Amino acid sequence: MTDDLTKINSKELFKKYSENRASHIREELIKRHLYIAEILSKKYVNRGIDYEDIYQVACIGLIYAVDRYDISKGYEFSSFATPTIIGEIKKHFRDKGWAIRVPRRIQELSKKINVSKNTLSQTLQRTPTVDELAEYLQCSSEEILEAMEASKVYTPHSLDVVFDSNGDDKDVNLAELIGEDDKYFTTIENNDFLKKNIEKLNDMEKKILYDRYFNKKTQFEIAKELNISQMTVSRMEKKIIEKFKKELKKIYN
Repeated sequence: MTDDLTKINSKELFKKYSENRASHIREELIKRHLYIAEILSKKYVNRGIDYEDIYQVACIGLIYAVDRYDISKGYEFSSFATPTIIGEIKKHFRDKGWAIRVPRRIQELSKKINVSKNTLSQTLQRTPTVDELAEYLQCSSEEILEAMEASKVYTPHSLDVVFDSNGDDKDVNLAELIGEDDKYFTTIENNDFLKKNIEKLNDMEKKILYDRYFNKKTQFEIAKELNISQMTVSRMEKKIIEKFKKELKKIYN
């Protein structure tokens, strides 16, 4: 019976799950939406916790979302799941962060380093070195390095905390990293929109869509494969685009 679920769209599957809470339907829904957990997990890499740990937490958030989602409310599952998953990830970071006991002197020095980096950057017209920071703050280079390492794993961070940009001349602060949210949310929404509307197409429309926009074939090549005229392919392609436009208007109007 599980194999038959692959032929049912997600909306209908959520309806079935709301009616009988069957475990095999739950597993299929989780499997279909793992991409959301993956996308959101990648947003939080290089912040002191391994990606695999973050992904596992994101998957737990996805499971919660599947169990709590109420399709009768009318909104898309991704819109409900995204904040649920992010909430679990942030909770994990908070718990993990407070479990790391950072001495107060290190916390205070870390704050001074951030302020000093901004001050010295303006004076020197470049990012100051560790030795220059140590001289400015009248402490050792080892203490500067210790504080900088500790600040990478301590949460919650100030939005002014500055991270090295992996060899670039310009450093990046946490506020700029947080600004990446829209990109990931848009990716999730676009994936859901495409999956939902491709499911509504007939077999020939699906082939034309995939060949034109994923396999990069010309209308002539598709027409030859399907044994129809190029004009027919052109008309069907326009019809598909119009269907997508119509669905987009429903979302934004």
